[in-house]
Amino acid sequence: MGRWVIGSVGIGLLATAIAWAGPLRWRGEKHQVSLPPSAVPIVHQTYCLAWSAAAAEPSRFPAGKPLVWVVDGAGDLKGCSTALAHANAVAGNPVELAVFPWSHGYRRLLKDQIDGGHARRQGARLAEAIWDQRQRQPDRRMVLVAHSAGCAVALGAGDVLPPDSLDRILLLAPSVSAGYDLRPTLLSAREGVDVFCSKRDWVALGFVVRVVGTTDNFWSGTAAGRWGFRQAQQAAQDPLIARRLRQHFWSPEVAWTGHHGGHHGMHAPGFIHTFLMPLILGQ
Repeated sequence: MGRWVIGSVGIGLLATAIAWAGPLRWRGEKHQVSLPPSAVPIVHQTYCLAWSAAAAEPSRFPAGKPLVWVVDGAGDLKGCSTALAHANAVAGNPVELAVFPWSHGYRRLLKDQIDGGHARRQGARLAEAIWDQRQRQPDRRMVLVAHSAGCAVALGAGDVLPPDSLDRILLLAPSVSAGYDLRPTLLSAREGVDVFCSKRDWVALGFVVRVVGTTDNFWSGTAAGRWGFRQAQQAAQDPLIARRLRQHFWSPEVAWTGHHGGHHGMHAPGFIHTFLMPLILGQ
């Protein structure tokens, strides 16, 4: 009962704004983004200059480039997709980015975080888009990258995709329960799933999750993005988990990349170039 009372008196105004928004940029004009041929065109908002024209027109890139599906966190703030677009542009555009829209709307952080049914339905939509593209380009490298509440959408897709539909999945600070069953998603990614966690993520994945729950489970106050998925403990008994689940916890040794353990630290350019891009490219 206490959790409901606290949530009703302003958790959306206090905690989620601090935890998920990060350093806000200005909102620019809408522009149309060209997705791969099978995908439905979607409208993006430009929040910073890093989202360049080169990064926003994936259809002009050669089909041989890896295709990266990006699922942003709650509130349609596009922190993850903007960071990846900037890093991709700096690196010479080695990949094609396709941002999947799933949010209830701009800055609707709390609604996105607590509506697990919506996340599952959007995950099913994402799975359809991925599978359609896989049938069109069976040999193309495809990677799925998701952040925070967007990881619930990514896992919803992984739950229903056929085996080895994707090459790899990267979950950044997932705000889903540590007890989430990853086995269907592990089967869907040929190279497995990499989970990036931080025990220093005490605001978004600590305080906020304790009050409003994880995206998939209101009653869970333990987020995988902070403590890791519990199924990792079964690696010795389950070959699938041993082969395909890798969890990377933040440590002070990576602070030089700009990632200091916070909820948005994985968006730091140095961290993306050093740790994420090699996995995306399969290096």
